Amino acid sequence: MGLRHKGLDGPTFQMREKMFAIGDDFWIEDSDGNKVFKVDGKAVRFRDTFILEDAQGNELSKIQEKKLSVRDKMTIERGSTKATVHKRLIGIRDHYIIDVDGGDDLKAHGNIVDHEYEIERDGEKVAEVSKKWFRVRDTYGVQLAQGQDVPLILAVTVCVDQMARG
Repeated sequence: MGLRHKGLDGPTFQMREKMFAIGDDFWIEDSDGNKVFKVDGKAVRFRDTFILEDAQGNELSKIQEKKLSVRDKMTIERGSTKATVHKRLIGIRDHYIIDVDGGDDLKAHGNIVDHEYEIERDGEKVAEVSKKWFRVRDTYGVQLAQGQDVPLILAVTVCVDQMARG
């Protein structure tokens, strides 16, 4: 990969479309092709659960889909931080709100289904997701701004990908 896009200067990761099938595991690679994070899909009673782990198998985030809620949403638990991802009900463009307990909220907007969108905090872009960076089918990239909570942003992309297909 090695590409930098639109002024973002943080790490870049490669992900696979529709990678999050329950029971499946998937590796997220860095720009050098190293396996740095693993998404472990588990089926639990009334919800889908994904665990984001580092390369050594340490749990970094737990991502759970709330199946029985009025509006689909997923929660991310990362240590003491909890974030809830839900789709905005108004508007024609895909728009997701990420409520971060005790922190600044995020929003993801753009062409979610085609993996061409941005994640912002207070109007500032913190990550960009694009499929155009790759020729490999079913692959897309996530470029972060410097200093971001990498596991949290990657967990958000897992949620958005899962919810866009739900």
